[in-house]
Amino acid sequence: MQEIKIPELAESITEGTIAEWLVKEGDKVEKGDAIVELETDKVNVEVNSEFTGVITEIISTEGEDVSVGDIIGKLDENGEAGASSGDEESKKEEEAPKEEPKKEPAVENKQETASEQNNGNVIASPAARKRARELGIDLSEVQTRDPLGRVRPDDVNAHNNAPKNESAPSKPAPKEEPKSEKTEFDKPVERVKMTRRRQTIAKNLVEVQHNTAMLTTFNEVDMTSVMELRKQRKDKFLEKNGVKLGFMSFFAKAVVGALKEFPLLNAEIQGNELVIKKFYDIGIAVSTDDGLVVPVVRDADRKDFAGIEQDIVDLGKKARDNKLSLNDLQGGSFTITNGGTFGSMMSTPILNAPQVGILGMHNIIKRPIAMPDDSIEVRPMMYIALSYDHRIVDGKEAVQFLVRIKQMLEDPYDLLLEG
Repeated sequence: MQEIKIPELAESITEGTIAEWLVKEGDKVEKGDAIVELETDKVNVEVNSEFTGVITEIISTEGEDVSVGDIIGKLDENGEAGASSGDEESKKEEEAPKEEPKKEPAVENKQETASEQNNGNVIASPAARKRARELGIDLSEVQTRDPLGRVRPDDVNAHNNAPKNESAPSKPAPKEEPKSEKTEFDKPVERVKMTRRRQTIAKNLVEVQHNTAMLTTFNEVDMTSVMELRKQRKDKFLEKNGVKLGFMSFFAKAVVGALKEFPLLNAEIQGNELVIKKFYDIGIAVSTDDGLVVPVVRDADRKDFAGIEQDIVDLGKKARDNKLSLNDLQGGSFTITNGGTFGSMMSTPILNAPQVGILGMHNIIKRPIAMPDDSIEVRPMMYIALSYDHRIVDGKEAVQFLVRIKQMLEDPYDLLLEG
């Protein structure tokens, strides 16, 4: 019999939550087969079997928190498909020498029959049923800690060892008015356990607020030139590169250009030193059902518009399919987030620590704008926001950084030439 343990996953991952068992008790698995999916604070990881055999027992159920080294199940290398720990217990029971049945009073037989009928309606493992029969315990009275309500042998033993309340004749207690359970809410609520990833997101965001001197500066961009250029080139771009020309590649290129002029926005603090990065790995925030993740477009300065757009498409699909690897998420130097996708007009994005800068894109809205000749034109405008760590970046640099991005987006032909 082999134990199924949580293996070493990665240097920064020591625990997780069982998201889904990919096998069930009695299934035959080969060495290397994925048997359970583990949700960690960063990515979902599949745990592979280290042995060939049959799953005989699943100890930790879906939704349980586990750590590296924990035993979550058992596997029999000599077992046959369809066998489980309950089947083994039954087999042992059948092989054991049968004792002569003891004659019991008819009343007790009736009570036992009723108890067995109640037990039949309870979800319990075969081993738990056997233990309950041995102790004469009604399974319907056993409390279980299993989130799925399944009774296990430990639950039966705990019920048997619990102190019994000896009922002695006593005076009936005075009747009290029924009291409703008092909570902090007067109206119905639903409590849902936070996923491990959501817990980590919440923890990291609070830490950023506490450990950085975060400020946000705003500007607005006239998107007319970008939209016209995109309209002119999008069909040929798609035909040539097999990917659509979106807005994000323009912003990524503009960010790289601005970071080269203002390198402190591409740095981080380590102890009492500044680490100024000479590479441009740009994180692109992606919204998923489980929360926001930030996969990284590597070497964005060396990629053309098509390369950036293809990376964004690939990473976005992996994020939505829960297929991102740790390498996809680690090592970014600056982040871009686009709240405009959901209709946001203005926001203050929170830093993605340990980075010291994040650019927020927003919805494009047509607004009347005063032109240089004092005429009024309706233009597609976007508010952009830069949140930065004031411990490293001064207000002057932050404002100039955002102005430089504005200038490049309002005259995007240089970006295409450089790209």
